Amino acid sequence: MNLDRLLQQCEGAANVPPVEQWDPPLAGDMPLVIKADGQWCHEGRSFTRPALVRLLASLLRQDPEGVCLVTPVERWRIEVEDCPFVITQAHKRSNDWYLVTQYDDELCLDADHPLSITSTPAGEAVPQVPVRLGLSARISRNVYYQLVEAATTQEQEDGTIEIGIESAGQWHVLGHVGGHEFTDSASGAE
Repeated sequence: MNLDRLLQQCEGAANVPPVEQWDPPLAGDMPLVIKADGQWCHEGRSFTRPALVRLLASLLRQDPEGVCLVTPVERWRIEVEDCPFVITQAHKRSNDWYLVTQYDDELCLDADHPLSITSTPAGEAVPQVPVRLGLSARISRNVYYQLVEAATTQEQEDGTIEIGIESAGQWHVLGHVGGHEFTDSASGAE
């Protein structure tokens, strides 16, 4: 994979290439890891070129073999400790919430992009959201608290109280209120 040539070809391009249309054979495993905090490392060393990380992030997709970097002629499996993306911004437009990843993927929180609470590798229950091509993003702590500030509550049939937000006509759960304590999904603390 000639990364410098790819960088030159993609300079100034803001869109994700059509990786879902490419079907090259799996070439093997690349010694590349996306850490749980979103940091990219190759052979144990952190990437120092943001443009390269942005390019590689645009070439990711979830395949049956795992998360892969895909070009028209090569496909390499990489290691992802948690989610490959992190939601770093949230803003409300009309009645809908829009979330933005660290690579400027923007999505509306809706039926196709619902929040779900899942466990991180550290065992914390934290919201995540589908982004594209089978890949998800964790909600950063700052964005989580921004959403909690705008949240409302709904009592469920079993008596539990959910805290969440409405967006695109959908209810998106951020956590639960149990008794007098709020279960903080972003930090795992009660």
